[in-house]
Amino acid sequence: MRLKVMASGLAVGVAIAATVPVSAAPVAAMAGPSFVLAQAMVPPTGMNDADRPMAAEERMRRRFPQPVRVGDLIGLPVLDDGDRTVGYVRQVVRTRQDKIELIVAYNRWCGWCGFDGRSVAVPIEVVGILGRELASLDMTPGEYASAPTWQGSDATVLGNDDSVRVALARR
Repeated sequence: MRLKVMASGLAVGVAIAATVPVSAAPVAAMAGPSFVLAQAMVPPTGMNDADRPMAAEERMRRRFPQPVRVGDLIGLPVLDDGDRTVGYVRQVVRTRQDKIELIVAYNRWCGWCGFDGRSVAVPIEVVGILGRELASLDMTPGEYASAPTWQGSDATVLGNDDSVRVALARR
């Protein structure tokens, strides 16, 4: 019985092969590529912003701000354009002008030293979140160095369970 099934299968295969002309192109060549690989040339966030001057709040809105729990921001490193740590977030505050600022422990020589360094107020509009890091998109390391030391007299510290909106960033 098994021999009959194999013989009939062989006969069907030969019959099909006999109907296809010898000069027929392979199926893969006729169908074309099964997929096309493309690469997007999207510039990193903040690139070319100098060519299009606009307010920091408008740039933040264009970066799709997302709600983030304040407690999740505490301790995050703030990175410059070269992926060097500028400092770490100590607190998140709301000013009398109803602006949100990150209080960053800035240390020019030792950004990776943790919470050592002087406190600098960084507007939330100039940073973007990159997973478990913050990218300093619109504030250069020189601006951190020249920023005044934060005194905290006119701001309210936000609690860990409060929520603020932080722009998205990409590399």
